[in-house]
Amino acid sequence: MKRELFDADHDLFRESVAEFLKRDVVPFHDQWEKDGIVPREVWVKAGEVGLLGHGVPEEYGGTGLYDYRYNQIVNEEICRAHASGLGITLQNDVMAPYMVGLTSDEQRKRWLPGFASGELITAIAMTEPGTGSDLQGIKTSAVRDGDEFVISGSKTFITNGINADLVIVVCQTDPEAGAQGFSLVAVERGAAGFERGRNLDKIGMKAQDTAELFFDNVRVPVANLIGTEGQGFIHLLQNLPQERLSIATCAVASADYMLQHTIEYCRERTAFGRSIGRFQNTRFVLAELATEVDMGRTYVDRAVELLNKGELTVEDAAMAKWWTTEMCNRVMDRCLQLHGGYGYMMEYPVARAWQDTRVQTIYGGTTEIMKEIVGRGLGL
Repeated sequence: MKRELFDADHDLFRESVAEFLKRDVVPFHDQWEKDGIVPREVWVKAGEVGLLGHGVPEEYGGTGLYDYRYNQIVNEEICRAHASGLGITLQNDVMAPYMVGLTSDEQRKRWLPGFASGELITAIAMTEPGTGSDLQGIKTSAVRDGDEFVISGSKTFITNGINADLVIVVCQTDPEAGAQGFSLVAVERGAAGFERGRNLDKIGMKAQDTAELFFDNVRVPVANLIGTEGQGFIHLLQNLPQERLSIATCAVASADYMLQHTIEYCRERTAFGRSIGRFQNTRFVLAELATEVDMGRTYVDRAVELLNKGELTVEDAAMAKWWTTEMCNRVMDRCLQLHGGYGYMMEYPVARAWQDTRVQTIYGGTTEIMKEIVGRGLGL
């Protein structure tokens, strides 16, 4: 179905994103996967060509324009380039609302210029070894001591965890206040007692640094509080729809990338004297996948329009997140099957894509949690 979401400015931006990835990312990504991390200078290059800082005020080096379609384009082109190691999507889609919308004037002056230029890499630390989706089970504490918070605890599965210069940590600041007892506190690189653990060995997304973080009586100024003390969960809930839509945009783009690659493979690969694309089963499978990808893209594009108008609901985002990520896994699995034995070989893109996308139904809220959100929205 013809897309009508983008205008000429978006198309020009898409060309610049694709060119950046072709020049500065794709030739080096295999090595980054072996290294388990993307070099920091790539972030600076991304900042130089305008891939970062959408929504950041111009006075701090950003575009000053909030239009999620630009974020969506970055996500789609990263997926088409199969550059799964770049943590830029986290910086743009997850971190920007906290860094722009919840910071004080002093914090903006201190952090936003580097955030937009790529010199300041950010992360958010929610998940703990014993919590998973149960955020109210968070144990990492931030105890007020004069004009400082003293942070103790640990986090795991933190994207950008090794490279991050600033980590927004979800902390328990009042154990007696229930859901109102959690706050967001920024911890900066070099803080005494802040240690990074392993760069975790994952099934896929090998070039993306995902780490354990440890806080041993880390003292940070109260001035590093993000938003309002005791309102951490509220801040998270307000920003989770955009995070989940971000995952959905990547799911659709990844599925479409592999579908197009597999269609081409089925045109060229022969069996029993003809291309495998001429067999009815192959055509039927690809027809089903093409329909699912197109329907997923149509829903996501509409969700982007609603997000730009401030009308995307928690339930809308949850629907987009769970359905598109499950769809993406189905597409990857069936595309791998159509590749036969070659699909199991790492030299073929489908093998890595199959590995990289499996986590989509887990991070940002599992499929089961998304269905629970949708179900509650039905009054059940």
